[in-house]
Amino acid sequence: MLEIREIIFMVATETDEVGPLTETLKWDEAAYLTEASKSGTTIRLGTTRSAPEECAVLFNCKTMLIETFRTYFADDFAFEDNRALIVPTSQPLPREPLILCLRAALTYHRWKGAGSWSQRNAGVRRSPRLLSRISR
Repeated sequence: MLEIREIIFMVATETDEVGPLTETLKWDEAAYLTEASKSGTTIRLGTTRSAPEECAVLFNCKTMLIETFRTYFADDFAFEDNRALIVPTSQPLPREPLILCLRAALTYHRWKGAGSWSQRNAGVRRSPRLLSRISR
């Protein structure tokens, strides 16, 4: 979880319009908010009932984030309902896919009105060049 926390702050720093994050507790879990810029939705770190031994990155269940992530990253993560991306702890961290998911969450309010993330990033899996552009 500490490594994912570091990645959340790195992505926020490297992404235009996100600004500083507020780190707090929500439901006894570490939570990260784009309170200053209001660019994204809350990200929480914790575990889930279905995978208590794995790390979960939790998102607001009313967003389309998990549905979108399932489309692109089904080979990298497991998912719980429409609220959690499960990060495997017994394998190397899938950094690039995780960075893209975190960036999407931290900028959710910026892109949700400008066409879907899936439309804007069509071909991510097919194009390593596009993947490298998005992951900056």
